[in-house]
Amino acid sequence: MQQITRRLGQSELNITKVGIGTAPIGSTPDWSVYWGPQNEAEAVRAIETAIDLGVNWIDTAPFYGWGRAEQIVGKALRGKRDNVFIFTKCGTLRDEQGNTCENLKPESIRREVEASLRNLQTDYIDLYQFHDPDPQIPIEESWLAMQTLIQEGKVRYGGLSNHPIALMVRALTLGPITSNQHQYNLLNRDIERDVLPFSQKHGIGVLCWSPLASGFLVDTFDLDTLDPQDFRRKLRYAQGPNYAKLIQLRTALQSIARRYNRKLFELAIAWLLRQSAVTGAIIGIRNAKEAEQMLNACNWSFTDDEIAAIEKALSLWES
Repeated sequence: MQQITRRLGQSELNITKVGIGTAPIGSTPDWSVYWGPQNEAEAVRAIETAIDLGVNWIDTAPFYGWGRAEQIVGKALRGKRDNVFIFTKCGTLRDEQGNTCENLKPESIRREVEASLRNLQTDYIDLYQFHDPDPQIPIEESWLAMQTLIQEGKVRYGGLSNHPIALMVRALTLGPITSNQHQYNLLNRDIERDVLPFSQKHGIGVLCWSPLASGFLVDTFDLDTLDPQDFRRKLRYAQGPNYAKLIQLRTALQSIARRYNRKLFELAIAWLLRQSAVTGAIIGIRNAKEAEQMLNACNWSFTDDEIAAIEKALSLWES
């Protein structure tokens, strides 16, 4: 099924407005970002369903379940590789004590890309991103290593994730940044102040992670039914006064969505996609039903009155 696409930065990648997010399907009990139990067969079907519906990119990382998400993606894309762009990352590792650390040394980047190619069962990665800044390694050193991978054909384009503008400026002196990925949703709008205008000015595509605030902006979300070890129980959204305000906000936004026979998650995604600096939103899916719904928000364009109503509702959260 043909979908409307947007050009990612200054690359030749024309991507659908939403992409497949894989953090939830990589979930394992020994991973610090546990999303509760995940069935691998259901995860594969979710990816296959989204691609069959026309979604043409998938965002993953070795960090997600320490390789599990990439391995599931590799299985799901057998025979479908030419139908989808693969975006993955490097830099976030486990140290000898099992803690998360950042390592963007050139030799580590090289080891990670080779491992990701094996996990993903592919010869190349369409977009390779530094997952988080490494305060110990100059960005110039790491970004030169990225340029080498591009020259070798293992990577088509390089991007950054969660990097501040100061580091983007330094990287741009050595080579283009195709995209930068940041958290952006109705509950977290920090990048509107600086990252969005900077990216638009420099022709850098913006990919939004957690556009549904880890599920808190999904109509059926119920904090009480989450697995006892689910990381979302510890998020600030779930804590006392914040959660009470969030319930008020959800009710107000659902009321707006219902006027147009829409759902809360559709409103949340459409609100992000209306931003001219945003290229795409990464939607984590765990089963075929969720995959079937992920494109629903792509054809909703707000009127000025609708935007005003949403902003008024958001004042409940931001006050």
